Amino acid sequence: MTELAVDDRPIAPESAFYNAVLTRRVDQTESLAFFWVAYTGEPVAFEPGQYLTIGVESNGKLVQRPYSVASSPRETADGYEFYVRLVNGGTFTPLLWRLPEGHGMSMKGPKGKFVLEPQDDRTHVYISTGTGIAPFVSMMQTTRIDGDPRRTVVLHGVSYESDLGYRELLEGWQASGEYPTVYIATVSRPNAPENAGWTGRAGRVEAIVDDVYDELGLTTDDSIAYICGNPDMILAVEQTLLARGFPEPQIKKELYWPKGKEPRGTTAAL
Repeated sequence: MTELAVDDRPIAPESAFYNAVLTRRVDQTESLAFFWVAYTGEPVAFEPGQYLTIGVESNGKLVQRPYSVASSPRETADGYEFYVRLVNGGTFTPLLWRLPEGHGMSMKGPKGKFVLEPQDDRTHVYISTGTGIAPFVSMMQTTRIDGDPRRTVVLHGVSYESDLGYRELLEGWQASGEYPTVYIATVSRPNAPENAGWTGRAGRVEAIVDDVYDELGLTTDDSIAYICGNPDMILAVEQTLLARGFPEPQIKKELYWPKGKEPRGTTAAL
């Protein structure tokens, strides 16, 4: 049973906190979904890779959490897209999962310094776990719209094949050449029944970084790494890249929560 089934905290239908509305929702699995939230007034500008904080009022208090924006700042007509995992016992996501489309919300920001280097023609290696792929989708969508796509390698690690968000989009870009992408997904539990049909790579994403860099011939001269997800993965990847001779400025990081302070609940947020 998920926390969604037992969470009965009230959600205020109207609130002075609300300056936005949930416009759309698409479920990927029972615990992964895409949400679009739009301001009721003018949209705000943001840089791909930044995050916004969304929330609702419950018991007279604003319950909120920051999420990286997955959509491009060039496309805000339908709102800002967020890729979210339901956290069992979490503070905010059980409330979010109960919201109907059209419900009011609070949205603040943007914040964050995890943004693209300007006019960078090196190969971009985007390494993520779970919903940590969201800011990279925003970066790629924006450079695509701007007519300035960057050579990109996307490494995405999940527990189960069904957790591979944006897989169809990225595989489509790789196949068509619309965006110069190499998409590499890996599952950390290859022997689980849910992965019975999986024929791709196996293991945690941090465990395949060395092999991928060797296979693709990525060097300190021609590539830059962006890493987003849980802190243990980020620190492991950082150590791997430092050992390969990458200077720290070529390893950009976005921890989804401080190490040792995972989101409340029994399930990680990614």
